[in-house]
Amino acid sequence: MDGTYEEWFSRHAEAVLWTRTAGRAPHRVLPDGCTDLIWLDGQLVVAGPDTRAHVPGSSPGARYVGLRFPPGRGPDVLGVPAHELRDLRIPLAALWPGGRVRQLAERVSDAADPAAALEAITTDRLRDSPPPDPLLAAVVAGLRAGETVSAVARTAGLGERQLHRRCLAAFGYGPKTLARVLRMNRGLALARAGTPYAEVAALAGYADQAHLAREVKALAGVPLGELVR
Repeated sequence: MDGTYEEWFSRHAEAVLWTRTAGRAPHRVLPDGCTDLIWLDGQLVVAGPDTRAHVPGSSPGARYVGLRFPPGRGPDVLGVPAHELRDLRIPLAALWPGGRVRQLAERVSDAADPAAALEAITTDRLRDSPPPDPLLAAVVAGLRAGETVSAVARTAGLGERQLHRRCLAAFGYGPKTLARVLRMNRGLALARAGTPYAEVAALAGYADQAHLAREVKALAGVPLGELVR
């Protein structure tokens, strides 16, 4: 069977709900700076921010339901710094009381719409958490636009070391790694839209097409052409 994937905006600001049914071919999850809460086989699992592609070892037909929080928002929901979750998939019960997590997992499992139920169980956490830090939002916006780390630090009114510490806690890694991840996703979106690779490299902020190819292979684990196909 072929796998399927769908996503749509959550009612939580900038978060995305998604569902995936695993197919025969491996599914490659690319780094994006985000943190996900995932329901799978009746369990709630947290996927931390990745520095490299992750290929789940799932059986064909396995169904995932997820809520993806934008860069910097996951720690507010989960209650731990993002760098403690970097490149990890761990049970939510490792972070929250086990009894509470079992109740939440049962609620999602029993729901007619598991995605809506997954969204609902985070509502109270978001309501009680502080609003998104505009400084962190400005950091993401600057790096996504291709600004240098030093320029982003100046705009934020922080030294580069201070910026690095803030980024570790919020995003799971420092601003240079976050910039690489955001740039790769920007380039991949352009390539998937049919933009020639040399033009992708220029528009996304790479030195040249060879630089684009090296960076995509380093972060995604496969060549750009394979991702586009």
